[in-house]
Amino acid sequence: MKTLLIPTALRGFVDGKASVEVSGATVGEALAALADKHPDIRRHIYEDDGGLRPFINVYLGEDNVKALEGLATPVADGAELMLVPAIAGGSNA
Repeated sequence: MKTLLIPTALRGFVDGKASVEVSGATVGEALAALADKHPDIRRHIYEDDGGLRPFINVYLGEDNVKALEGLATPVADGAELMLVPAIAGGSNA
């Protein structure tokens, strides 16, 4: 099993949990397991075509998987993944 850390902004879609245990040999499989377990989160992490939303980053340890093998990045049992949505905004005042 892998531990997937859930940011506060997305916890409402996973029953308020800060982390979820998932299975899968790759990052993509682990995210798919998350979405299967908690279907309401699917639209927040995936585009309509099934690709990961561009503002969602996934870290394996300290490494953004975009710099590794993306969703095909292998994930060992006991590994910790973290979802990190990019946040933008501010004021022109």
